[in-house]
Amino acid sequence: MTFDRRQLLLGGAGAAAGLMIPGAGALAQSPASIGTFPEGVSADSVFVGLTIPLTGVFSGDGGDLKLGYELAIAQINAGGDAAQKWGLKGKGVLGRQIRYKVSDTEGKPNLDVQSATQFIQRDKAIMVSGSVSSASAIALEELGSREKVLYMVGIAGSNDVTGKNCQRYGFRSQQNAYMAAKALAPVVAKALGRNIKTAYLVPDYTYGHTVYDSFAKFSKEQGWQQVGKEVVPLGTTDYSSALLNIANSGADVFVNIAFGADAVASTKQAEQFGVLKRMKLVVPNLSSFQDKELGAEIMQGVFGSCDFWWGMQDRNPLAKHFVESFVALNKYYPRWGAHVGYLQTYLWAMSVERAGSFHPVELIKTMEASKAQPYDTTIGKVYFRAEDHQMVRPIPILRGKAPGAMKNPEDFYDIVDVVDGESVMNPPELFGCKLGPYS
Repeated sequence: MTFDRRQLLLGGAGAAAGLMIPGAGALAQSPASIGTFPEGVSADSVFVGLTIPLTGVFSGDGGDLKLGYELAIAQINAGGDAAQKWGLKGKGVLGRQIRYKVSDTEGKPNLDVQSATQFIQRDKAIMVSGSVSSASAIALEELGSREKVLYMVGIAGSNDVTGKNCQRYGFRSQQNAYMAAKALAPVVAKALGRNIKTAYLVPDYTYGHTVYDSFAKFSKEQGWQQVGKEVVPLGTTDYSSALLNIANSGADVFVNIAFGADAVASTKQAEQFGVLKRMKLVVPNLSSFQDKELGAEIMQGVFGSCDFWWGMQDRNPLAKHFVESFVALNKYYPRWGAHVGYLQTYLWAMSVERAGSFHPVELIKTMEASKAQPYDTTIGKVYFRAEDHQMVRPIPILRGKAPGAMKNPEDFYDIVDVVDGESVMNPPELFGCKLGPYS
């Protein structure tokens, strides 16, 4: 029997496609047409839709995220040395160039959904990605599962993304709040001591609440005592009331959970109120440009976790190539927002080539099976957990450098630890994930 090459590449239904991937036969039970497949796969290209906040509270992280996607897409389309380092073959993905568009969603979930819907219905997007807000990520992965189009989560730290709001068509590479807190708390406790009083500033949305819940849990296990908690709306401009309460709480440590522009504004005001003179600052998830916008004088000694720090180039060849390529193109060191976009694009491309198809069901099953064949990446070997689509991955823990210790104007942090991902994973059932059907 002979098979048409286009049918094999597209991942058409039937016995032919069943030969293409590990666990052959799976596609025989998959619909031949689903979501934007195969209509969205032309002979020479596929389209990817990116919904990114380029204005608003999350614009700093969003702009960095955009550049990460664009660098990965350019490298994959060109083929050559960069893509080959990731194990990709030829130019593009399965011989197809990646076309893309970016929509500025201002960090608003309704605009994310509107933009992604247009990308799917008008442009036949074979994959969508983006988001900086966890609320946006949750809305987008729900849309992806309704439309049967893969969603590669952008920046999103809430436990709910791969917890109670998990979706079959959504995959996250960033650590969740539980993982970050479990990795960070012991490192901070070792440095600052165990008999510590804490006060929290908590943004009032899914990210803020799950980060608070997680860090409060693991800091308590280290012997820390909470003496204050102030919940503030997203986009707050005047934190005086909350910070006055924190200043009078008697805390030794100020845990600032605010993110993006909110993190910068609240920290500046905390310095003005004298909070930072009385208390150490801990930031469970550092924002991409929090260091640059606040400066080393404020950020020195600050502990936090992140997805990636450019200093990891000294530990990993793929990280080194990413950082050097990014700096050459954009004239600054990539923050972890750029890394999320870069990594998620490459993970998607590698998974497509492993599956031998753009068929979403086969792509999902390939990613769910990645524990048996982990991906080599900029942060080491990683895989997606089949039960909830959370990536199991190392977590960098950072501490802000004193101004005099900085080797260049962007050398804001020391990497004090890189915590093994397996050691900080929540039980799959803890946050209520129930993945929906494949089709």
